Amino acid sequence: MQMVQGTLDDLGTPLSDVTFVVVDLETTGGSPSECGITEIGAVKVRGGVVLGEFQTFVNPGQPIPAFISVLTGITDAMVRGAPRVEPALVAFLEFATGSVLVAHNAGFDISFLKAACARAERDWPRFPVVDTVHLARQLVTRDEAPNHRLGSLAVLFGATTTPDHRALHDARATVDVLHGLIARVGSLGVHSLEELRAYSAKVPAATRRKRHLADGLPEAPGVYLFKDGQGRVLYVGTSVSIRTRVRSYFTASEQRRRMAEMVRIAESVTPIVCATPLEAEVRELRLIAEHKPRYNRRSRHPERAWWVKLTVEPFPRLSIVRDVADDDTRYVGPFASRGSAADAVAAVHEILPLRQCLERLSATKPRSACALADMGKCGAPCTGAQSVEDYSAVVAEAVALLAGDATSAVSTWRERMDHLAEQQRFEDAGIVRDRMLSLVRGASRAQRLDPLSRTAELLVARRSETGGWEVMCIRHGRLAGSTLSPRGADPMPYVEALRASAEVVPAPLPPATSATPEESEKILRWLDAPGVRVVDIDGAWTCPVGGATGVRQALEPVEASKRATPGFRSA
Repeated sequence: MQMVQGTLDDLGTPLSDVTFVVVDLETTGGSPSECGITEIGAVKVRGGVVLGEFQTFVNPGQPIPAFISVLTGITDAMVRGAPRVEPALVAFLEFATGSVLVAHNAGFDISFLKAACARAERDWPRFPVVDTVHLARQLVTRDEAPNHRLGSLAVLFGATTTPDHRALHDARATVDVLHGLIARVGSLGVHSLEELRAYSAKVPAATRRKRHLADGLPEAPGVYLFKDGQGRVLYVGTSVSIRTRVRSYFTASEQRRRMAEMVRIAESVTPIVCATPLEAEVRELRLIAEHKPRYNRRSRHPERAWWVKLTVEPFPRLSIVRDVADDDTRYVGPFASRGSAADAVAAVHEILPLRQCLERLSATKPRSACALADMGKCGAPCTGAQSVEDYSAVVAEAVALLAGDATSAVSTWRERMDHLAEQQRFEDAGIVRDRMLSLVRGASRAQRLDPLSRTAELLVARRSETGGWEVMCIRHGRLAGSTLSPRGADPMPYVEALRASAEVVPAPLPPATSATPEESEKILRWLDAPGVRVVDIDGAWTCPVGGATGVRQALEPVEASKRATPGFRSA
């Protein structure tokens, strides 16, 4: 067996290196917005050694209720000459700087401190917080202590200070309780601050025991594959930090039921480090398509795409097909389902009299008309009433709609919807709207994918978070490679090295790309992001003025707002 020496970074922040400030407050009541702080007590501790203590009375600016004085022993006379909350707060925050706050029932104490910051117009420093009540509920049974109050836990763990509702005394007792709880979770394999904060008894022991699967994984962007004992891929995921993401599957933060089942089955995790986050996302798509893992729900079948095309014949019609062929005609798509493609076809038929019959028509052998011709929905080329030349004018309108300016067609659809709405035929208006959106989305995809498909090579870059450059090589809509040039380095040698080593990608049949539709869409979204710069291009990067993309960008926010409005029912 190969043994790997882990690093402290792999383990997180060791608890022995963490500076804890255990704090306790006494107040005039239970509401942070209405009541005030009367005493702050805190103990700073690291590695079991007390580093310092803090204690001050606070003038709450209001009388202390009698029952509070009886409980705490703090009277109005004791706080009359004490500082107000603002200077006391400043002193405490300075004492606690750079630490992890600990409190027993931390929600109470932290809420009062945050309220005091707000009244003093100071930003809350966002300390990490550990709540000893939460830990005790996971680790201490009713057989050991009657409840999880500080007094009961102090007795259980043999605290050297008895809590008595005085802030510093209670903080000292909480230090001993904290150490007792840390000793217990240590025996369960919790040795870092990150593990302590994520600890929950809701995580089954079998799941917690799988944490070793994250040992040795890289702290880098990439893809991870959970595998079973036979090496079969169960789940594929991606993250900017493989190790951190995989470790989260073994904590209470993972709430998905199917993931808990997957973790129980998993026996290993394989990491694939990627140069850039986009490469990681693309590799994830390809690996899911290749392995079709049972616990991945999306992207398992990218081959299930549909296109709408104009047939190649004297009297063309719209047809729904699975692939783009080398037939020099117009295609729209891809669509995720046949139903969406059928809606797009119906949208065209709503405003253009293209024939809808499925037979191949002859220009010299007329036949009887169908019902659509009698309804004026078709020019009846089947009967000879419409010549090839006359019908070609209708086809030209369809080509313009699918490939060019869609604004006039949208105006026609909207007039149709308004007319239906005036007749209170709201369901029918909704159908027209959904069909229009299906067509606009499909046409937009085709118009955006077409130039990407025809571009033999596109080299693009944008600044990385570390200050260098993320460089992508895209060939015919497929990510052929990526690299990261370090901060301060000349990026051009990295660009040339990427160009020389990138995958050779054969030319596809436009508007289809050499990648799956989902990969190409992901690349397009990356290209649309702010800060992306074109380094070199072998092709033309264009999109029609007034095309479907502009119409889609105008329509989809309106549609999303309607669907988000309570009471709005979409057809």
